[in-house]
Amino acid sequence: MIGKKTLATVSVAIIFMAGCSNEERAVTGAGKDTHGCITSAGYQWCTKTKRCERPWELAKKEKFENSMKAFDRFCKNITENKKK
Repeated sequence: MIGKKTLATVSVAIIFMAGCSNEERAVTGAGKDTHGCITSAGYQWCTKTKRCERPWELAKKEKFENSMKAFDRFCKNITENKKK
């Protein structure tokens, strides 16, 4: 019969080893657009500044309305819908 301490040790070892899998995992915040902006962290490309910007931060800094329309207008971005 297996003792309680041995069973507890084996259980902890199994749980620990389950977290050491070799498969790759997606990293939170790793989604990037074509310019390398981390979109999952709120960054979008701004053609005017030639940088990845967070629209709400840029709106506050440059004193324009906090909206995507105002961000695109300020950055002189052409959205996919405007291209069609």
